[in-house]
Amino acid sequence: MRSWVNQLEILFLTCCLVTWVDGMKAYSGTGDKGETSLYGGTRVEKVDPRVEAYGAVDELNSQLGVARAYIKSKKLDQILKNFQRDLWILGGDLASELVTANVPRISKEQLDSLESVTDELNSGLPSLRRFILPGGSVAGAELHVARAVCRRAERRIVALSKVESINPDVLPYINRLSSFLFVLARTVNKMERVPEEEFVRDK
Repeated sequence: MRSWVNQLEILFLTCCLVTWVDGMKAYSGTGDKGETSLYGGTRVEKVDPRVEAYGAVDELNSQLGVARAYIKSKKLDQILKNFQRDLWILGGDLASELVTANVPRISKEQLDSLESVTDELNSGLPSLRRFILPGGSVAGAELHVARAVCRRAERRIVALSKVESINPDVLPYINRLSSFLFVLARTVNKMERVPEEEFVRDK
């Protein structure tokens, strides 16, 4: 397992500058002209749809890290940590063309786990009568931001799928993740006893 983890670390060091690998510098200098390398070595511009897609996933993963800093429940923190690991795999998946072999891919197994956790948490929440305003506790508000960032990442991935082939399990996963984040935001606000504010149109 360590071998593919190293591969993803090197990939994201080159593309997203988010890690440090065994004595390597924190920068490579190979992107100074607005290009980067996909896993496998293909050089593309940093505005390439594939780079936009996995860059949005990296931003989402970082936002989940912010949310975790405010979550008090160890159980919920561990759940988010697990999904951060999924996003690491998903980012590497998007940064690797489908012809690339031996790259970890998001699969139905992760999707099933995500749906199971979402259903479990949602079963403990009251039914919604109206739309609610994003906010609540600090943790809840950060999770609502994460949900919005997740939706943006989904749009970037859809745009990529229109011009290149991607793993068909990626879009269902990212779509479910935004639903999970909405449910988790509500769950955290309930645990912290912060009431939800319904959207009521002015008369």
